[in-house]
Amino acid sequence: MNINQINKKALQYKQDMVAFLRDMVAIPSTSQNEKDVVLRVKEEMEKCGFDEVIIDGFGNILGRIGTGSTVIAMDAHLDTVDVGNPDLWEVDPFKGDYRDGVIYGRGASDQEAGMASMVYAGKIIKELGLEEDYTLYVVGSVMEEDCDGLCWQYLLKEDVIKPDVVVITEPTNLGIYRGHRGRMEMRVKTVGLSCHASAPERGENAIYKMTPIIMEIERLNERLKDDPFLGKGTIAVTQIFFKSPSQNAVADECVIQLDRRLTAGETKESAVEELEEIFKKTGVDAQVEILQYSEKTYTGLLYPTEKYYPTWVFPEESEVVQKAKKTFETLFNTPASIDKWTFSTNGIATAGMFGIPTVGFGPANEIYAHSPKDQCPDDHLVKAAAFYAAFPHFYITD
Repeated sequence: MNINQINKKALQYKQDMVAFLRDMVAIPSTSQNEKDVVLRVKEEMEKCGFDEVIIDGFGNILGRIGTGSTVIAMDAHLDTVDVGNPDLWEVDPFKGDYRDGVIYGRGASDQEAGMASMVYAGKIIKELGLEEDYTLYVVGSVMEEDCDGLCWQYLLKEDVIKPDVVVITEPTNLGIYRGHRGRMEMRVKTVGLSCHASAPERGENAIYKMTPIIMEIERLNERLKDDPFLGKGTIAVTQIFFKSPSQNAVADECVIQLDRRLTAGETKESAVEELEEIFKKTGVDAQVEILQYSEKTYTGLLYPTEKYYPTWVFPEESEVVQKAKKTFETLFNTPASIDKWTFSTNGIATAGMFGIPTVGFGPANEIYAHSPKDQCPDDHLVKAAAFYAAFPHFYITD
């Protein structure tokens, strides 16, 4: 394998990748509305010479190169979050502004830049004849922002593909990422007895019943497990709801929503048990439930799942991390940075649920994700394309 040729080709296609990324940014593609950007990716994959391009029943797009025995998948989700307050943006979020070597706009960092680099990595592989005994799938997944990992639950449970290894191309600032905390969404409910608010003693206020639980949840957050690599588990009350017959009646139901971030060693079961211990401690009769996600994809498919997204992490000495490290250091002759994401990715399914060796490497910096400064440097596109073109060789080589 000629490393110089790969880097040279990647640099040669810089402006093509910039143009492709700008096109994707210009297509609004919030979760459940990805059809147009998927079709734009299909057009580019076909132009770049992929052996096969398909769109599955969920709406994910898959471009295949080769038919070898080792199956390698690389993933970029094509949906984005919404714009938020447009007044906070210095650029049009759907124009794909390009100046001083940086592409700006919604989805530039999170995470259509990864797709731009992957597609041109495929072109590099084809043009340089880098196909070996592997099958490469470049996956443009959908609905990740609404429910990370659900797209990959479909791919794996429905036997669309069965990869031996997965590269997640979420933004890593060109570092090698080997895991992140998991998360889950829960609700706690207390039930009271409504009465006229002029005589509250006649009833049982469900909001008051919830108060000691909220205070104990705040204390629980302080003592949750801390992992030296992934960081600390957290729990936060994010929303509160109530039901009452009228504005001048005591509430007969109170519900709080919780965001629970799970570090290494924490599980769905342990998180639920912690809340049940709080109910016992406070003496409050309350119920906890894990929320469900049940929304249709843009294809009309309904594929429900529990809102539990497992933690995953691979040791630095693991094969998948070491081979990603070797790819980077051979290509760029500089030490690789090994780290983790702060947020959650589709790795919760590939690694957390299915145990598939998974590693992260992506253009752009995650600090710009979901922000009005969403951006990606053009030189990141180049280096990521070179990495994706070279990784399959290093992965299958002893």
